[in-house]
Amino acid sequence: MANLWQFFGLPDPEGSVSSKKKGRSSSNRTKATNLQDDVSQQTLIPIVDSIPETPTLIEASSIPKQTITQAKSSLVAIPAGWKGPVSADGEPFHDLGVITSPRRSFPSRALRYVAPDEKKRIPTRGIGQRISTGDTVIVDLRSLVHMDAHQNACRRELKMMCEEIGVEVFSLDAEDKLLMIPGCDVVVDRGSNHLGLNPLM
Repeated sequence: MANLWQFFGLPDPEGSVSSKKKGRSSSNRTKATNLQDDVSQQTLIPIVDSIPETPTLIEASSIPKQTITQAKSSLVAIPAGWKGPVSADGEPFHDLGVITSPRRSFPSRALRYVAPDEKKRIPTRGIGQRISTGDTVIVDLRSLVHMDAHQNACRRELKMMCEEIGVEVFSLDAEDKLLMIPGCDVVVDRGSNHLGLNPLM
């Protein structure tokens, strides 16, 4: 049991009682055995001067081919002609924050809204120029309240201007107060829509 106590570095409780009885001669022997035990404990742990090994490089030929094919098959192939970004793993992706659409040209045709001015007039010359360039014009006569004669005069003036250009005037409401004049080369479907002015005009 003395070895166990010495192993933990504690004094042997039984050894101290027996050493008093035996005297000095036995105490000298225990000191010698303690030194031998200490020496033996020191020799139990081998001291080896080990040189750290340098890391060795593994050649690609030594790696099994199966692992290489698995690594290649997990990557997505970049499509031919790909000009977008590529992730860190080498996979192509669409960055939705980047605007790459080409700039659109200014439209050549427009939809115009015309209403009578302060003097209750309609600019028929300006409307005629816009219609000849292909613009579609919507004329709103609803502001001419309680002026039926003036509304009819505006309708007649618009109809005469459209006959000169070669287009027709269409009514978008039942009271003929909202009129549409399509631009040149604009096709209007009359079959599915009931369009036109009152027969009085």
